[in-house]
Amino acid sequence: MKKIFLFLIGGTLFFSCSKKLDVPPPNNITDEQIQELLRSGDAATINTILGGMANNMPRLINGSGNAGFGASDIRYFDVQGLDVMRNLEANDIVFSDQALTIFGGDEYRFLDFTSESTNKNAPYWNYCWNAINTANKLLKYLDDETVGTNTKLMEFKARGLILRGYAFHYLMENYQDAYLQGGKAKLGMPLYDTHLPIQESKARSTSDETYAFIKTDLEKAVQLLKDAGINSTTTKNDFDVDVANFILTRVYVWTGDWAKAIASSSEVLKNYPTLMGQSVYGATNDGTQASPEMRPEKNGFLNNDVNPEVIMGFPLGDALVTHNAWMNPFVENQGGNARGYQRIDERLYSKISDNDFRKKNWMADDWGDYTYPTNNDKKFIPAYTNLKFAATHGLGSNEKKNVGRVTAYYFRSAEALLMKAEAQAQSNDAAGAKATLNILLAARTKAGAPTLTCDNYPSMAGLTPLQMVQLQTRIELWGEGGREYYNNKRWNIPVNRSGSANHVDKSQYPVSKMTLKIPLDEMMYNDKMVQN
Repeated sequence: MKKIFLFLIGGTLFFSCSKKLDVPPPNNITDEQIQELLRSGDAATINTILGGMANNMPRLINGSGNAGFGASDIRYFDVQGLDVMRNLEANDIVFSDQALTIFGGDEYRFLDFTSESTNKNAPYWNYCWNAINTANKLLKYLDDETVGTNTKLMEFKARGLILRGYAFHYLMENYQDAYLQGGKAKLGMPLYDTHLPIQESKARSTSDETYAFIKTDLEKAVQLLKDAGINSTTTKNDFDVDVANFILTRVYVWTGDWAKAIASSSEVLKNYPTLMGQSVYGATNDGTQASPEMRPEKNGFLNNDVNPEVIMGFPLGDALVTHNAWMNPFVENQGGNARGYQRIDERLYSKISDNDFRKKNWMADDWGDYTYPTNNDKKFIPAYTNLKFAATHGLGSNEKKNVGRVTAYYFRSAEALLMKAEAQAQSNDAAGAKATLNILLAARTKAGAPTLTCDNYPSMAGLTPLQMVQLQTRIELWGEGGREYYNNKRWNIPVNRSGSANHVDKSQYPVSKMTLKIPLDEMMYNDKMVQN
């Protein structure tokens, strides 16, 4: 029998009290004894044994911990940073108005970020495997016999399955070609499904086997939560059925399971029928150009409390803020006064209807000089810089130096709606796709303007339903979660900036080069690993 020892997970002691468990000493408890305690224990005992690990599962979506893995850019140290980098490797974000050598410049110019030895690669691998390994530590104690009909154990097992399914899909998004663009015939991931301090290396499974594993994890999680009576909850920083169904929908659209994508996204949208209104959709300048006041309290992208779309997010204090630090033009010392402004490609901006209030998310003209508060450093903010993630203050603060104190969200219902519309379009249900898109367009119509629809949105004339979905996805999810990069992979849309008037770098970049190589360390230490 394997023995387990005291260790810390997420700052919580695995066994907090030998008297509570009545098995002295706790560092000699066997796996089998733990499972017996779980089978016979009440909720309090179960929480004492596994609560620390189980409560840590959702926090790893908001994960950090990549520091020290070799990347020099601090944006690679947490998941928001990983996604910010992906934002730069696409068509719709323009990085500054001049050539820059600051962090992010290499990615924007498509300098090597995919080879096995680059320090821009391994952080994605490490983030995912840390999550999988942590989930497996929990799941090793929660076999079906142990879980039985205990609702607390059902909940805990679902948390581990959701995290593991999410992380394996994130690996596949980065380390294999898109499933519908040739990836189906290629290798997936080695499927480690339990935690052992030392275990034999595994070879890569097929993509089909990997996705079957992912779907089984997430589908089982949905069923466990339903059986446990945990459906849609008001707590945003936890796992519930909506979180599991949202991740499942992402997986289904990646693999072309259109009917299942429609069903799972519909389940989410039943519980999230309300979309953000104009008053909280991005920043509004309540002051002057010289000394603006943009409060994050009024911005649904920075304050989860005013955003009815948030399916999963984290409150002030728990939330990572890397994304805002680099996307908010009024944050100093990083994205802002280093001139690393995140701007929109004018080609996409020109496609946004004047009656669409999302157009205000970007500056139509040069802002001009802005003075950053710490050193009175003045920098020129150019046209097309985003206000979507802008704030001049921090949440709950009147001090501009506290800018960047914000909440964070990871999944929101507008993306679920867009995935549903795409699945309908891909299923040749043109009427259904347009009806779903019309829900979004009506919610994004400027106050006092005629309601926008697929039929009267000027830049959508002549487009197929799928092209309509693609355009609206680019507008709605601009700057969020690296979604354009991953969508480009699965839609087979290469980067081509050559026709842009405001892109500083005019590169073209093919979809075939968007898949990362397996990192060098993994190739060296896993003798069964095969390189892409």
